[in-house]
Amino acid sequence: MTHGIFVTGTDTGVGKTVVAAGLVRLAARFGRRVVGLKPIASGAGRTPDGLRNEDALALAAESSVPLPYGLTNPLCFEPAIAPHIAAAEAGVAISLPDLTRWYARAAAGADLAIVEGAGGWRVPLHPEGFLSDLPEHLGLDVLLVVGLRLGCLNHARLTLEAVERSGRCRYVGWIGNSIDPAFARRDENLATLARLLGAPPLAVIPPLPAGTAAAALEFLRPPAVAQALGLPT
Repeated sequence: MTHGIFVTGTDTGVGKTVVAAGLVRLAARFGRRVVGLKPIASGAGRTPDGLRNEDALALAAESSVPLPYGLTNPLCFEPAIAPHIAAAEAGVAISLPDLTRWYARAAAGADLAIVEGAGGWRVPLHPEGFLSDLPEHLGLDVLLVVGLRLGCLNHARLTLEAVERSGRCRYVGWIGNSIDPAFARRDENLATLARLLGAPPLAVIPPLPAGTAAAALEFLRPPAVAQALGLPT
């Protein structure tokens, strides 16, 4: 049975893709059959093969199980706007049963699926519901990426409360991502996050000159990260 981990964030632009792609690369290094998946993406470029989203391509590049782009990222929209608005403008209704069937096909050949969300935990879908309905329905583990910047304390705690409220997902920990090099009182804020989120971070990623999976991998080596992914420690 495929072990699935849903990577969510405290907001948009907090580095979910860098973390998720780094986790896919880490699992592949351990010899796992792993896929990186992006159920819905808005903000895509036109190519001869159709719309392509950079985040989804980054996940696919690290996967050890090759998939057609349409299985890596089944819902891809051109404008970089809220996904439910992009879907509505494109006349696409997104249903939980459709997403559930997609996940079963996309993850079928893998031991581990790393599923990157869009924005934060309660991103709306069109015509109703939330993207978080998918990991809740599937019972995926949840890993939280906290963008280390002013405001992250509130966003992190509220996200954890929302994840735990349903009782359907296992929260496996959080990773801090230093998206604001000028973030004041970083160490004090990390200590507060550890208290608010119930545990120290699995890892903390410093500002990266290149936001790539290869650059992130160096900081995703703590045993706690491997344990959260079900890898040997």
